[in-house]
Amino acid sequence: QVQLVESGGGLVQAGGSLRLSCAASGRTYSMYSMGWFRQAPGKEREFVAAITWSGGFTYYEDSVKGRFTISRDIAKNTMYLQMSGLKPEDTAVYYCAASRGLSNLGAKASYDSWGQGTQVTVSS
Repeated sequence: QVQLVESGGGLVQAGGSLRLSCAASGRTYSMYSMGWFRQAPGKEREFVAAITWSGGFTYYEDSVKGRFTISRDIAKNTMYLQMSGLKPEDTAVYYCAASRGLSNLGAKASYDSWGQGTQVTVSS
């Protein structure tokens, strides 16, 4: 099992930036990919971005392309989400997740471990 802890959420004005971090511990050798999801009140949890742990290939949901950047530091077992140009519609609880696979990374079912989430609130 992999344990994940997110940090970096907060309140920011529209157009501002935040960087989220996700620290992994435990059986990190089983991680092949990691991803970020978000869930707004009354909505389903949705995919934001994903990265393959070894090759660093990245994938983004269309609405965040060009504004968000996902990255990872293998030595620190930490994944990041740099968010810029934030909009009120980005307001949500952001979750990181780890997968033992490399495919279908936009699907929640592809992930085996989840963090507790961190709140991001963007004011207009």
